[in-house]
Amino acid sequence: MVSANQVNVTFGGFTLFSDVSFLVNPKDKIGLAGKNGAGKSTLLKILAGYQEPSSGVVSRPKDVKLGYLPQHMKHDDTGTVWDEVEKAFGELKQLETDIEQLNNQLATRTDYESEEYLDIIHQVSDKNERLSILGGANYASSIEITLKGLGFERADFTRLTSEFSGGWRMRIQLAKILLQKPDVFLLDEPTNHLDIESIQWFEDFLKNYSGAVILVSHDRAFLDNITKRTIEIQMGKIYDYKASYTKYLELRAERHEQQLAAYRNQQKQIEDTEKFIERFRYQATKAVQVQSRIKQLEKIDRIEVDEFDNSALRIKFPPAPHSGVITLEGKHVSKSYGDLNVLNDVDFAIERGEKVAFIGRNGEGKTTMARMIMNEIAYEGSLKHGHQVKIGYFAQNQADLLDESQSILETIDNVAVGEIRLKIRDLLGAFMFSGETVEKKVSVLSGGERTRLAMVKLLLEPVNLLILDEPTNHLDIRSKELLKQAVKDFEGTVIVISHDREFLDGLVDKVYEFRNKKMQEHLGGVYEFLQRKKLESLKEMEAQKANSPKVKVIDEDSSKATQKLSYEERKEVSRLVKKAEQNVKKSEALIAQLEEEVESLDKQMQDPSKASDNEFLMKYQEVNQKLEAEMEQWEEYQLEFEKAERKKSLL
Repeated sequence: MVSANQVNVTFGGFTLFSDVSFLVNPKDKIGLAGKNGAGKSTLLKILAGYQEPSSGVVSRPKDVKLGYLPQHMKHDDTGTVWDEVEKAFGELKQLETDIEQLNNQLATRTDYESEEYLDIIHQVSDKNERLSILGGANYASSIEITLKGLGFERADFTRLTSEFSGGWRMRIQLAKILLQKPDVFLLDEPTNHLDIESIQWFEDFLKNYSGAVILVSHDRAFLDNITKRTIEIQMGKIYDYKASYTKYLELRAERHEQQLAAYRNQQKQIEDTEKFIERFRYQATKAVQVQSRIKQLEKIDRIEVDEFDNSALRIKFPPAPHSGVITLEGKHVSKSYGDLNVLNDVDFAIERGEKVAFIGRNGEGKTTMARMIMNEIAYEGSLKHGHQVKIGYFAQNQADLLDESQSILETIDNVAVGEIRLKIRDLLGAFMFSGETVEKKVSVLSGGERTRLAMVKLLLEPVNLLILDEPTNHLDIRSKELLKQAVKDFEGTVIVISHDREFLDGLVDKVYEFRNKKMQEHLGGVYEFLQRKKLESLKEMEAQKANSPKVKVIDEDSSKATQKLSYEERKEVSRLVKKAEQNVKKSEALIAQLEEEVESLDKQMQDPSKASDNEFLMKYQEVNQKLEAEMEQWEEYQLEFEKAERKKSLL
């Protein structure tokens, strides 16, 4: 397949890669790991043939077809979505034309025994076989399935590509690459512009794909679900692991510990040998042993411990000022762009200290709602901020809004006020901008560096409501984990718009789903929400297969009942679940305590003197009765908990 042999890349006096070699096998599913700036995107460009290494060789056999999706691309397409995606079948359409022409020749020729006639038959056979491999005449259904999987509606197929945003046009290019069915996919951050539903579809596609995949992604769940091999780029070298991303982290830590242990043992051996040589160097009786030890030192294969770049963000949000119980409340909120209605008659309320996620397909109104909360765009209805609420907002395009003519230091110095101005360099240092790097212009920063710089601005003053719109785009996995912990530690209220399941998992306790111009509240974490949605979609699919009106009516009634639930009713259900769960846990703890007490008393009962001790017998009976009563109480609590859970699952 594709191989790299002793590849070196240098920029000026800086070495990015040093003697990098590896082989991509058929069906390999590889994740490229490493910090921002380690060279992952550069390596993909070199493998794809868009950049040449400073030295070394990359081998790409002519019959191996590559499908490369860069992180950033220029869009010069001018047709409809369907026309653009249909270009993926250029070879197939040419085959159809060739087969038609050859069949026309066969229909008019009569030299059935000639070599030319037999050659045409062989050509038709070969081309039909290739046509079958590429999907034959079924390519129209393949286009529709792929476009829908990536989030397009049927009505979008005939729209001009120029009408779509950059993120959606990136999806069009991704659809083309998927439909070309290359032998090797080279994908650089393909999920940056996908919503959760599209990511799940894309995951299934890649997992079941028969070709090889080389993937750069900062979505840990996405990597774990697809890759079975991880190539880490670290300090100009690569380390190859036959494992998914999470397993690779464990193996890397084990390898480092083993290296350190071996290094320490060898250093002790070298030190002891050098001491022996120094001690007996001038003693004639030890001359042979001394020379032997000197030769040992010369031959020893010195163990080197791999260098690791341990620089990382140090994020801590300022303490949140006190605010009212209700942080944000929306009533009858609607928003339209001309004739396009995005949100219609939405009600919701977010309380102090809650951490919630806005989830939904792109274009369903998540970012629109964030901008409405910030009063950046007009809307209908009421959006009321709570008492003394102060908002910190990280916009989806925050990194792109930075002034490219300013330096890193100027960017922060120009907006900082008060005492924080004395700590600007410390703050920048916490975000890995230290020393002379603070003088770098914004124009030369990578996507990850711009995101980090935009994040610094959030820490300039205390807030009690954080609104983070896709804050993890362009951040490496380690930086995302540290940001997640900082948001978890933040005592204020948080609204996160994100498609990154791993980032949201354990961070949010409520999900607002944006769908069909509404905001549907779901209590619980992101994986609970996704599991529930998957079950719902299966129900819908079964209902369509059976074509059963009865099932549809039940689903519609359930949906209407859910929509009619007020915020207070949903809040009450959540309270009942928590209370029932606490009762079960308290009862279980008491049962464990009583069982230990009974066990202790049983042992004492073996003493014959206790059989005549009335006080002891009364205590024994009393403890057993308490245990029996608590067991019955536990059963009641458990039933209440299960009932509350069932009610919660219907929300």
